[in-house]
Amino acid sequence: MRKINIGLIGYGTVGSGVALFLQKRKSMIRKRYQIDFNIKSVCDLDIHQRDTKSIKTARLTTNFNDILNDTSIDVVVELIGGTHPAKEIVVAALKSGKNVVTANKALISNFGKELFTLARKHNRHLYFESAVGAGIPIIKTLTEGIVGNTHDRVYGIVNGTCNYILTVMKRHNYTFERALKDAQKRGYAESDPTLDINGMDSAHKLAILIYLAFGKFVSLKDIYTEGITEISAEDIENADQMGLTIKLLAIAKKEKNLIEARVHPTLIPKDHPLASIHDVLNAIYLNADPLGDILLSGEGAGQMAAASGVVSDLINYASKTFDTALYCNLYDENAQLKLKKIDAIETKFYIRFTVIDQPGVLSRISGILGKHHISINSVTQKAHNKKSAVPVIMLTDYTTEKNIGLALKAIHKLPVIKSKPVAIRMEKLA
Repeated sequence: MRKINIGLIGYGTVGSGVALFLQKRKSMIRKRYQIDFNIKSVCDLDIHQRDTKSIKTARLTTNFNDILNDTSIDVVVELIGGTHPAKEIVVAALKSGKNVVTANKALISNFGKELFTLARKHNRHLYFESAVGAGIPIIKTLTEGIVGNTHDRVYGIVNGTCNYILTVMKRHNYTFERALKDAQKRGYAESDPTLDINGMDSAHKLAILIYLAFGKFVSLKDIYTEGITEISAEDIENADQMGLTIKLLAIAKKEKNLIEARVHPTLIPKDHPLASIHDVLNAIYLNADPLGDILLSGEGAGQMAAASGVVSDLINYASKTFDTALYCNLYDENAQLKLKKIDAIETKFYIRFTVIDQPGVLSRISGILGKHHISINSVTQKAHNKKSAVPVIMLTDYTTEKNIGLALKAIHKLPVIKSKPVAIRMEKLA
């Protein structure tokens, strides 16, 4: 029986879930893997106000250095989130000869290369399964299950808050504001949901997926990121009538030596597997050569979902017999790969205009689109009250982000346009 001493830093929702998970599965883990996990120390600034029934024998502290300086601890589990002092904790743990498990997407997406280099230097392991999709085993799939395959496309629904909001907007015809309040009431959205609804949470996760799938470290500032705050129930209804659905997608594509990296609301066909991912579920859809297309889906957030990924990492670490750095701690990257500028990316667009109902409006709009080399595939104008503004829906052919941006800016200045045009990209998902 191998005994593993754990130093747990962060005893909030996920940290307490890890302790509970290990407690419930203790006998199974001992019997199946011959491993005895012992949470020796727990650090949290509010530890004396927490429910500590699952960690009765652990040393409780508010100073993470008590764990970092304890030579008997084998692995540090960092669950405080954010970049600082999380980075300093992980660096100190690796330098002191401790292995690390983290669920920290911001840490890995911002400092992955530096931390992997450090882990390799000190012959330690850095595990981060729960950083993307919580308990969904996407990290292990890419680095173990299909490690011999190559990839050129990754699509992810990787934020449960946004997926829930879009789901209830469609299901109940809610406004965005009402759907967000519903998500907060159910505990699916934070009191300050900014990082979720503006797409940044998804961008952090996409950066990690790009590194694992393509071997390229991408800076967050280079990932085009757009949230869901401008999506209306009207857009969702219009999409449904066209056989489409709207999802917040994290998208990465590789063509030759160019990589696309973007997060934004996306129209996809209703018969695509990603269109069936509802509520708080997450999913990652990727191609693998020669295996083919793969879809992994499940709960991408929540106490036990995240705890599942952390415990999986602990078992994976404890059952390893090699002494070299972890398979996915790759600090080398493909220097030939470059990021494609968002202005050069081509997609089709759904555009919703709100206009004054008078003759010549459509010709003025289409004239500006034509001037910017944008072809129109279809135009829809629903029945309306002539006293009010009129919604006009246009679907374009493929065009560049630069051209659509310039055209919409010019159209928005027209006196017949009552509000900022809404543009949603359409993705083929081939």
